[in-house]
Amino acid sequence: MDRRGFLAMTGASLLPLNAGGQEVHADWQTMSLAEAGFRPDTGHRIVGAFDAGELKGLHGIVVARHGKLVFEHYFPGTDEIWGTGRGVVAFNAAELHDLRSVTKSLVGLLYGIALEDGLVPAPESTLLDAFPDYADLAGDPARRKLTIAHVLSMTMGADWDESSIPYSDPRNSEIAMERAPDRYRFILERPILKPPGESWNYSGGATALLGHLIAKGSGGTLNDFAKAKLFGPLGITETAWIKGFDGRESAASGLRMRPRDLTRIGQLVLDQGSHGGRSIVSTAWLKASFTRRARIEDGFDYGYQWYLGQLSSGAGTIVAIGNGGQRMTIVPALGLVAVVTAGNYNRPDGWKLPVKLLTEYVLAGLVQR
Repeated sequence: MDRRGFLAMTGASLLPLNAGGQEVHADWQTMSLAEAGFRPDTGHRIVGAFDAGELKGLHGIVVARHGKLVFEHYFPGTDEIWGTGRGVVAFNAAELHDLRSVTKSLVGLLYGIALEDGLVPAPESTLLDAFPDYADLAGDPARRKLTIAHVLSMTMGADWDESSIPYSDPRNSEIAMERAPDRYRFILERPILKPPGESWNYSGGATALLGHLIAKGSGGTLNDFAKAKLFGPLGITETAWIKGFDGRESAASGLRMRPRDLTRIGQLVLDQGSHGGRSIVSTAWLKASFTRRARIEDGFDYGYQWYLGQLSSGAGTIVAIGNGGQRMTIVPALGLVAVVTAGNYNRPDGWKLPVKLLTEYVLAGLVQR
C-alpha cells in the first residue's frame, strides 16, 4: 500500500506533452506553466530526470491547477495488470492504468453518493445490521460495537495484516480474503483485537465491505453504479474494474483508469463535489470524508478512505495512494491536483518515486502560490 510514501511526503503537485511530444488535452482547457505559476522549465526538468534514470518506473504524470490542465506526460515502462505482467508499454493519454489502492478513495466517494440516494446505511449504523446473512457473528459483544464509520475509517480493530506480510504470501489478509469461499464472512469474522475506533489499521477488507453495500443497495454491480453516478457525469467513458476470484469487482484495488480521468475526479473534489453545475458528491460527504478520524503516525491522519496531510507551508493535502507508486494529491489551498502512475509494484521503496516528483519537481517548480 505504499503508506510510508505518504508519511514521508511534504508536498504535492504541477503541466501538456505526451511521450511523443504532441499536445494531448482534448477534454481539458489548458494553462501554460507560467500562467499556472510554475517555472517554465518544470516539465523539461521532469522529462530530463526520467531520461537520466532518476525517475525509474514512472509511467505518467498529470497536473491541473485552477481547473485547467497544466502538465501531462507519459513514459514507456514495464507494467502489469493486477499482478499479471504485460511487458513494456508505451504509455499515452488513452492507456488505462492500474490504480491499485487509489481505488479505495474512489469507493469512499461512491459510498457518499449512495448514501445521498438512501441506498446504504449511515456511518453511525451498526455494521452487522447491514449484513443480516451473518447473524451468527452478532453474539460477540465487541463485534456488535462495530459501525459503518469504523469501516470507512479503517478503525475496526480487527485482526488484519496487509502491511508486514507481502502480497505474494497467502497469509496476507487481502490475499486470504480473495481466496476465501465467502469474502464477507472472512472479513466480518476476524477476531477483534482492539476496541473499535481506538486505532487505525490498513484494511482492504474494510473497503470490500463498502463496495458490497453499494452494490447491494443499488441493485446492480459496483462498476455499474460507478459508471452511472460518478464516471458518466464527469464524461469518463473508458474504465475497467478487475474482478476477484468470486466474480465481484475488487473494491480495494481493482480499478483501472486513464490518469487524466483520475485527475478529473481530483478536480471534482476541489470543486466541492460539483461538475458542470451538477452536484455529484455532496459537500457534506466531502467534509465528513476529509475530517480526521484516525491518527496514523508522524502526525498524519485518515478520514473516510482518504489520507490527510499537510505541506510544510501549512496547506492541507488530500491524498489517495496505491501500490507501485500510484498517487493522487489534492491541495485545495493551491487549487492543485497531481496524479502519478508508476510500475514499481510491491517494492518497499515504491513510495519514493511519487514523493520525489511532488517535492523536488512539482512543488519546487511552483513559484506563485
